[in-house]
Amino acid sequence: MAKQFILTDDGLKKYEQELEELKTVKRKEVADKIKVALSFGDLSENSEYDEAKNDQAKLEARIVELEAMLQNAKVIDEKDLSTDTVNVGSRVKVLDMEYDEEITYKIVGSAEADPKQGLISDESPLGKQLIGSKIGDTVTIEAPAGEIHFKIVDISL
Repeated sequence: MAKQFILTDDGLKKYEQELEELKTVKRKEVADKIKVALSFGDLSENSEYDEAKNDQAKLEARIVELEAMLQNAKVIDEKDLSTDTVNVGSRVKVLDMEYDEEITYKIVGSAEADPKQGLISDESPLGKQLIGSKIGDTVTIEAPAGEIHFKIVDISL
């Protein structure tokens, strides 16, 4: 059975837009590159052609990946979420107890994760610990530098 991808509504829209862009705009750009490279003649020493064909292969692989992801997507309906416990789709404000610093994360499926943007996967060590927790709970994460303790300050959508 194919892996199920958990997506928020925003994530679903983002990947649908990317797929549409790849299929319409990017495919045409790559086809044009190949056409131009073919006009240079001898393919055995034509680096432009090789590069364009590589671009085409990467593009088609990404399209297949996105189609599979969207076909196996489970979209989280934020209307069904509660702010009593942390779930995929929840926004969680935590207090890093060592540095006394508040950080807000949104829990998303692994396909949408982008820690630099505050989007952490439900499959990540922190995401796993946060899922099911309530306001006031403290979670501990094993990190290479040692244990990190987070206290849940707020849960929102």
